[in-house]
Amino acid sequence: MTSSKPVRTRFAPSPTGFLHLGGARTALFSWAFARHHQGVFVLRVEDTDVERSSDAAVQAILDSMDWLGMQPDEGPFYQMKRLDRYAEVLQGMLAAGTAYHCYSTPEEVEAMREAARAAGRKPRYDGTWRPEPGKTLPAIPEGRKPVIRFKNPQLGVTSWEDMVKGRITFDNEELDDLIIARPDGTPTYNFCVVVDDWDMGITHVIRGDDHVNNTPRQINILQALGADVPQYGHVPMILGPDGQKLSKRHGAVNVMEYDAQGYLPEAMVNYLARLGWSHGDAELFSRDEFVAWFDTRNLSRSASQWDPKKLNWVNAHYIKALDAETLASRVAPRIERRGGNAQRPDLAEILALFKDRAETLEQLADDAMLFCGPYQPAPDELVQQHLTPAAREALAAFAAAASQTDWTREAVSALIKAQLAERGLKMPQLAIPLRVAVTGRAQTPAVDAVLVLLGKDEVLKRLASLA
Repeated sequence: MTSSKPVRTRFAPSPTGFLHLGGARTALFSWAFARHHQGVFVLRVEDTDVERSSDAAVQAILDSMDWLGMQPDEGPFYQMKRLDRYAEVLQGMLAAGTAYHCYSTPEEVEAMREAARAAGRKPRYDGTWRPEPGKTLPAIPEGRKPVIRFKNPQLGVTSWEDMVKGRITFDNEELDDLIIARPDGTPTYNFCVVVDDWDMGITHVIRGDDHVNNTPRQINILQALGADVPQYGHVPMILGPDGQKLSKRHGAVNVMEYDAQGYLPEAMVNYLARLGWSHGDAELFSRDEFVAWFDTRNLSRSASQWDPKKLNWVNAHYIKALDAETLASRVAPRIERRGGNAQRPDLAEILALFKDRAETLEQLADDAMLFCGPYQPAPDELVQQHLTPAAREALAAFAAAASQTDWTREAVSALIKAQLAERGLKMPQLAIPLRVAVTGRAQTPAVDAVLVLLGKDEVLKRLASLA
């Protein structure tokens, strides 16, 4: 970073859909860069595509940012509320001669491009309406509304030192005169971005590398306005597990869908940060560590690959690290959505039985229904397999002894061991039938812990129902 100005970054999504993973990662890098340099992170909503933008998409973006803990320092700002400002700048450019009216129709422009292709040149607008000294412009067609084009430099190059990719250079002669306002007067994307970055004092722009071709155009407009040019960094895309561009076929790519699926925001931030950025060999790190370590020089120049298994591993780590009460508060609403009782005072203890093997909060909620939901007797195949006459006899003896036993984990564990010794059984010969009879499942966490949490009366009631 070479700028001496206070750092100001921005994230500028279009509300034409939900916030997806690529956008979330771009936002994360921009947010972290601002935080690392004690700067300002701006949120700007680029909503000029009126037909495709929606209030629901705006809210989804805001919800996603909030869930990930990336609250902006300024904004959200909405481009549709800045139309008067864009019109003011457009008029200033027309007056200064850095923009001009073009009356060519889209069909005429396409014909120009076809002619250029046929001649072996790059297809582009040919500058018919571009004013030049000594040039006579065509007569204005009656009743035709013009677009406004930017008068792009025709000589030299436009270059910048990209924070991710290094030096990037475009020949100006390869860039045609960009439309910056439509016939109805509404400004276009590249123009709005430039005015916004100028007005908001943006010093650093971190965005996807699909914007690389926009950058020389935006730099030239900024320079025509006499504005400072931000430093740019273009981050490569995220690929799916199959090496193709990440898309819906790879699973839920809407950020809030990951909340619904039981991922922790701390885990998602850690995983997204590591997806195209590194700090030595560190795989797991806190949000504060990420901010402290963040440096654009450590952003990868190559595409990153989405790995659901790696995300699950990271999420499992964060689940294990949560304290019992916090974990209970995050899982409780999921239990309630399943119709379970999440108000049990021992919910934290219940989750402690499962947390070391859980990859998502949804998995934990499913597991917790063993205690929080209604009793589901074992299916017939499990009954036939495990509740043999010998097993039922052992369970009856266990129940008789259990009725006289204190209901602590230590006491229940001692009771099980005593029953094994007395009847000459191995642990699975008693523990599995106990599980099947009392939980309806052949596999659970430690059987003594399960029995204690179910409660003595409930365990005895379920065992009695076998008779």
